[in-house]
Amino acid sequence: MDSAALWQRYQDWLYYHEGLDFYLDVSRMGFDDAFVEAMGPKFDKAFQDMDALEGGAIANPDENRMVGHYWLRDPNLAPTPELRQDIIDTLAQIETFTAQVHSGEVHPPASAKFTDVLSIGIGGSALGPQFVKEAISPIFPPLAIHFIDNTDPTGIDNILAKLKDRLSSTLVLVISKSGGTPETRNGMIEVQKAYEAENLDFAPHFVAITGQDSNLDLRAKAEGWLASFPMYDWVGGRTSELSAVGLLPAALQGIDIRQMLAGAKEMDGATRTPEIKKNPAALLCLSWYFACKGKAEKDMVILPYKDSLLLFSRYLQQLVMESIGKEKDLDGNTVYQGIAVYGNKGSTDQHAYVQQLREGVPNFFATFIEVLEDREGISPEVEAGVTSGDYLSGLLQGTREALYENNRDSITVTIRQVNPYTVGALIALYERAVGFYASLVNINAYHQPGVEAGKKAAAAILDLQTRSLLVLREAGKPLSVSELAEKVGASEQVEAIYKIMRHLQVNQRGVILEGNLGQPSSLMVSVTGDGQGA
Repeated sequence: MDSAALWQRYQDWLYYHEGLDFYLDVSRMGFDDAFVEAMGPKFDKAFQDMDALEGGAIANPDENRMVGHYWLRDPNLAPTPELRQDIIDTLAQIETFTAQVHSGEVHPPASAKFTDVLSIGIGGSALGPQFVKEAISPIFPPLAIHFIDNTDPTGIDNILAKLKDRLSSTLVLVISKSGGTPETRNGMIEVQKAYEAENLDFAPHFVAITGQDSNLDLRAKAEGWLASFPMYDWVGGRTSELSAVGLLPAALQGIDIRQMLAGAKEMDGATRTPEIKKNPAALLCLSWYFACKGKAEKDMVILPYKDSLLLFSRYLQQLVMESIGKEKDLDGNTVYQGIAVYGNKGSTDQHAYVQQLREGVPNFFATFIEVLEDREGISPEVEAGVTSGDYLSGLLQGTREALYENNRDSITVTIRQVNPYTVGALIALYERAVGFYASLVNINAYHQPGVEAGKKAAAAILDLQTRSLLVLREAGKPLSVSELAEKVGASEQVEAIYKIMRHLQVNQRGVILEGNLGQPSSLMVSVTGDGQGA
């Protein structure tokens, strides 16, 4: 396509929203008018499906749940007065609590004010808050925030070591809808033990964000925790950033959460327009469908050209991959849907993997995230007439052009600056695009059976560990790994038992392995005399 035709295509397909000062450019995706016309009926259905979802239809049939994260930024959309009031009341509760913490009215027993926040959660209870922290937290927030987002003991130790001298002035958020999420529970217990080791009462430092009457909610009330905020069953983890899950951590850092909600509401309004060309989420979704042929054929590479948006690709990994990555469609057909998401920041990516994007396997489409404002104030020149920000902009445009020249598709999302309003808008944009895409490919975007399968498998391994240790104690003598598996009644899981024993031995859990470590079948397994193997 010659330059004049390309310039015209750019103008024809450029979306601009004045209220958001937001641009979306899909002109470098290779679809034509015939493709767009053919997609019309599918999008008509997607628009109808989204209207039903926002109206309170059961959108997650596996769990008989509504999906209502859109109501969080516009409570008037909630299908009942009770839900509307719950949303309003929770936001007021968050703001009141935050003001009391910042003023010192709510404070720890041994300090005049809280100095830090420790957020314990995993998946959607961590990725959204982490992204928002990196994107828009003040340089010097009223409370510095830290995250335990895994059940890695070393990771937990590192966070607690950093907080050791300020543990007495740290506010701890425990975030789990059910209260039974193992990783979050483990982090909570370890942090409680850290408080006890310092002779501190943990309860006046702890806050729960959880489902009403969940195990965590009941525990928080029984132990006299500082506060409890609700997680609704109609908000999934990956769409929970604009609920208490994300709003409380953000507010405690001094982030304007009302602006986040306002930006999301404005984008929601834009993405309700039932015309592809006038709807930015529909344009994104159209581009995804074209690139992937509706069959998971390509990956999504996210390239934000702003340091503060580094974690946007990690946030989108969960939102897109957990929502779209499904084995079965709504009719029970095996479809293996999904869009893999990865990314780095520009122009770091220029020195990392753009070489492959330009000349390697063409199994992706790129999304550039452009921020027009370089910084607050005037930039110094790094050479005559050129600033660092000019270089960043030039590298984005150059990379986009280099990809296009080699027949690599790309999308460009442009915002004026990174602030609470635009971050809320970006979250809403991609939430809607995921919902549309799920409709186009006939899948349920709001369940995660693969995640649940992994959790069940992990629980089975831990059960196998308990049973294996019991057999070893009762045996009173060394057993080979195969003998142990047979006595446990799990010969088909001999490899898992070997790995369990190896892990326990390295961590001084009372297990002894004797033999050639390079030949697992030669090993004899026993437990120490005190039986401390569990």
